[in-house]
Amino acid sequence: MPSRRTVLAATMGATAALAFGGTARADDDGLRALVSRMTLEEKVGQLFVMRVYGNSATDPAQADIDANLKEIGVRTAAELVAKYRVGGIIYFTWAHNTENPRQIAALSNGIQGASLGLPRGLPVLIATDQEHGIVCRVGRPATLFPGAMAIGAGGSRGDARTLGRISGGELRAIGINQDYSPDADVNVNPANPVIGVRSFGADPDAVAALVAAEVQGYQRSRVAATAKHFPGHGDTAVDSHYGFPVITHTREVWEKLDAVPFRAAIRAGIDCVMTAHIQFPALDDSGDPATLSHPILTGILRGELGYDGVVVTDSLGMEGVRTKYGDDRVPVLALKAGVDQLLNPPDLSVAWNAVLKAVQDGELTEARLDESILRILRLKARLRLFDDPYARQADVDRRVGTKAHLEAADRIAERTTTLLINEGGLLPLSPRTHRRVLVVGADPASPSGTTGPPTGVLAAALTELGFTATALSTGTAPSAATIAKAVTAAGDADAVVVATYNLTATSSQKTLAEQLVATGRPVVAVAIRNPYDVAQLPSVKAHLASYSWTDVELRAAARVISGKVAPRGRLPVPVQRADDPAQVLYPIGYGLSY
Repeated sequence: MPSRRTVLAATMGATAALAFGGTARADDDGLRALVSRMTLEEKVGQLFVMRVYGNSATDPAQADIDANLKEIGVRTAAELVAKYRVGGIIYFTWAHNTENPRQIAALSNGIQGASLGLPRGLPVLIATDQEHGIVCRVGRPATLFPGAMAIGAGGSRGDARTLGRISGGELRAIGINQDYSPDADVNVNPANPVIGVRSFGADPDAVAALVAAEVQGYQRSRVAATAKHFPGHGDTAVDSHYGFPVITHTREVWEKLDAVPFRAAIRAGIDCVMTAHIQFPALDDSGDPATLSHPILTGILRGELGYDGVVVTDSLGMEGVRTKYGDDRVPVLALKAGVDQLLNPPDLSVAWNAVLKAVQDGELTEARLDESILRILRLKARLRLFDDPYARQADVDRRVGTKAHLEAADRIAERTTTLLINEGGLLPLSPRTHRRVLVVGADPASPSGTTGPPTGVLAAALTELGFTATALSTGTAPSAATIAKAVTAAGDADAVVVATYNLTATSSQKTLAEQLVATGRPVVAVAIRNPYDVAQLPSVKAHLASYSWTDVELRAAARVISGKVAPRGRLPVPVQRADDPAQVLYPIGYGLSY
């Protein structure tokens, strides 16, 4: 691993390196000098953040080499950096980047070394989506926390700040220096298919406070936080991965609702803001997605909100940004709108060459590129990547998934579990009176890095607490035969726990729960994703919301069921009546305890 002095010399040159010991103005002078020495091709590359397959920068598995050749035209991460001079890399679990902490650290170091070893080489922003809850790329043995809506149920700024500090410290230890988190969307649409529990809640002021706290935690750990998805993705029934959502809020509603958390993030010194691939006619009636909107990104975000940090697109492979324009036009239009970083284009060669050609043809000026590159370099300087770009294996072992961190995550999770129904004081259950527990229900694919399946995790946690618990997976759409099997199994149980996942009025999960209640056995429902499930199950006598099916949240729910801890969570979103959605069944702030 090159020394600090070698890195400084390689990246900045003697004059620029000295600038970092002086004032902010001197720092900018040094960075501007760096920009002035870059070729046009290097400048174009610096704007891109790209995926790459493999667990090693230089020696990935053959299948990953094949995938890289097919999608990017290079074999390895090192070749990607050398060919395109990309300024950033994004890690994904499915790209085999995040197998374990030591491997991730080695991959990060390999990428940094490959970039810094080039003429005029620069350190790389290495990013990932570590939101916690249902969206995580780095899993066990790293510390995994409850997701945003669970944190919203806990309502503690201190917990949000602790999450950012611990998660940021662990990410930095493995060489990840930019996190696409927190989600600053205000989720006011129960049918939102893409945000939902990724949001802190439906109250803009509460969301704003938690966003700001989490930003502070991450950035104190020298990891760039990213508020997303500007100008606000919380009120849509369309997933922008697969369609083009339209937000119908008026400008006045946007000011009072969607804008509030982004303003708070900016006040907190947020390093990065991610755009949304949504149409927002009240802010720009052109029909363009916000990612490509000059009125939204330059006029509002930069002008009205006064934000001068890095703006990154959401993935350019998503349908929401590709509906109106081709993949060659999208990156050029994004830069013209005010974007700095172009994230994960479907075809890097097409996107990279389109930007290069736009400058050569005069559609984009080189000065416009320099503005974005300067912001990116300022961020790298703030993160101390020019003098400390590498992960250290000793830090991996000392900081990632420590006992203290795991215990902090467990304590935070206990403060989020929300008790919504407890008729007749059914909860807590005691092993003395309800020793045999049957755990049934939905077993969606486990979020990255957790053990799963949810019924198994709940059963194991209850067994550790003194119960004799048995798991029976019935899935998200149980058949009549599966329901009958569960009802038969309930006959041998003293109590039944049923895990529900996004119930609807016609869901066979609802039929399962109702038939279990009809057996006369005590039934406890646990909504393992959206808390709105409670409205569909009026016959269930005890109902909890865990807001996700990660291990840390399910274990906390088990401790609440057993009475090991009292429920303390409060709904961060309202729950409407199933038969009359205009009426609120449980308001924001509702929650029971023992």
